[in-house]
Amino acid sequence: QVQLVESGGGSVQPGGSLTLSCAASGRILRPNTVAWYRQAPGKQRELVATSGSGGTTNYADAVKGRFTISRDNAQNTVSLQMDSLKPEDTAVYYCNLKQPLGNYWGQGTQVTVSS
Repeated sequence: QVQLVESGGGSVQPGGSLTLSCAASGRILRPNTVAWYRQAPGKQRELVATSGSGGTTNYADAVKGRFTISRDNAQNTVSLQMDSLKPEDTAVYYCNLKQPLGNYWGQGTQVTVSS
């Protein structure tokens, strides 16, 4: 079993920055893909960014150039650096881990961007 715990959410003004972190524990297998998703009120959950075991990253068009995903395989952590935040980035952000025989989610952390 795998547990994912997110931290770092909060409230910020437009143009500000936040860093989300996700710590994984349990039986971590490789290769795997870690990702951040988000879900705004009344909307479906959407993919924000992914990072493969080899370091390949992908981003949703809405966050390209503003968000950066990074992973530390030794520490089993993944971070999401969010810069130039916009009100439309407001959502609950979820950490996700896909690995052989498993797909795991964190509990989510709220990010609110408002003036």
